[in-house]
Amino acid sequence: MNKYLLGIDIGTSSVKTIICDVDKYKIIASETAEHDLYSPFPGWTEENPEDWWENTVKTVSACIAKSKVEPKQIAGIGTTGMLPAFVLLDEKGEVLRPSIQQSDSRTYKEMDYLREKIDPDTFFNITGCSLNQQMIAPKILWMKENEPEIFSKTRTILGSYDYINYKLTGNFSLESNWALESGMFDIKTGDWSEDILRIIGINKNYFPKVNQPSTVIGTVTKEAAKKIGALEGIPVIAGVADMIASAFMAGIQNPGDLIIKLGSAGDITFSSDHLITDKRLFIDYHVIPDNYYLSGCMASSGSLIKWFKKQFISKPEISYADLDREAEKISSGSDGLIVLPYFIGEKTPIFDPIARGVIFGLTIYHTIFHVYRAILEAIGFGFQHHIDVIKEISLEPKNVIAADGGASSKAWVQMLSNMFGLPIKCLKQNPDASLGAAFIAGIATKCFSDWSESKEFIDVSHAFYPDETEHIKYQKYYSLYRKLYFDLKENFKTLNKIA
Repeated sequence: MNKYLLGIDIGTSSVKTIICDVDKYKIIASETAEHDLYSPFPGWTEENPEDWWENTVKTVSACIAKSKVEPKQIAGIGTTGMLPAFVLLDEKGEVLRPSIQQSDSRTYKEMDYLREKIDPDTFFNITGCSLNQQMIAPKILWMKENEPEIFSKTRTILGSYDYINYKLTGNFSLESNWALESGMFDIKTGDWSEDILRIIGINKNYFPKVNQPSTVIGTVTKEAAKKIGALEGIPVIAGVADMIASAFMAGIQNPGDLIIKLGSAGDITFSSDHLITDKRLFIDYHVIPDNYYLSGCMASSGSLIKWFKKQFISKPEISYADLDREAEKISSGSDGLIVLPYFIGEKTPIFDPIARGVIFGLTIYHTIFHVYRAILEAIGFGFQHHIDVIKEISLEPKNVIAADGGASSKAWVQMLSNMFGLPIKCLKQNPDASLGAAFIAGIATKCFSDWSESKEFIDVSHAFYPDETEHIKYQKYYSLYRKLYFDLKENFKTLNKIA
């Protein structure tokens, strides 16, 4: 009898469910249902966890109906989603208020309090993370100060896919990466930090057991099975963060594997077989036990390119492919034009929210297409900066993959290959996080025998190889790119004060 796996992705704007055929390494059904993101006050981002469950019921039952898979053939369920959402449940397991999302920025006062109470270096040494508003720790402080009546009723704190797992199984569990990114977890001991919990004024009884992604945390209950159209008793795993699931399914599995995601933001993820942290990068647990992901996220990538096209290309019939063709006619370095891509500040590796975009070296010789190419190169230099950080901590990229929408631009990926001096592979299709969740469930339920089997889902469409002459030329421009930021850093601060 054929076996199938379910993958459920709790995204910021929708829930996506897929059914995967184990024997054919193929997705046979996919369904999506949208939900709302609320912002009742400036800087607030909230969602209703009950909407996630309602959409899970809709998409799972629709997938089963569409695929005509018999419920008894479903061997396991994997969940994934945004990280770290903040869900509060009362003693009956009911949602107390809308979730506070990872992008919420209401906790600036709480951040100041934490900085006063704990030295940033000490905090980093405990958690492996730099203190930021995405974390759960400042959100707990905010709840205690601003909604004490609600927080007094709280008995359990969960994340997004942890909540769906609870609705499926009736069991409470936290996935290890939610714990790691909460700002309260000791990365070295693998347990909650008593020192940080003491500062926040909370005990660890609020937090369920922390499990690795592939741990089976329970089985589908009779009540949940009736709602989603499945059978009682299907194993459910702890799940995994969406960015980790998608990176893994794109082939970032072995030490030295690296992916650059050319989406609205610029994400980069590196696979390591040992724990190593750096303040310029984020750290996450790998899907494979005892391995880790080092990652970075640039504030703008595709969003900067989209801004350029909207502001400077008046003819709507001119496509990105047209812009690429014009850019290819221009030499590397855009004839002496360098852009700093910090148009909305920058995240990793400089963590400077008041950095600004710069177009340096502009002359009347330059055209709008020079600026376009310089923007592509600037984003590449941003990725190069991350690669330099990785090398500085004695790690070496060996296998580079480009993914997301920008990877369809052959001109851009070739620039990146020349810039890095490394071959870059592109995939025929970018695997979704939901597929990663399904595969992990397959490992947990013995449908797959080895983590490397995930590569059966991956098809490389083509590869780009570096030109050594171009690489040498790019490194001269890159050195100037790095110097420009440090030369202008204090000016950005001054501008921020007077603007």
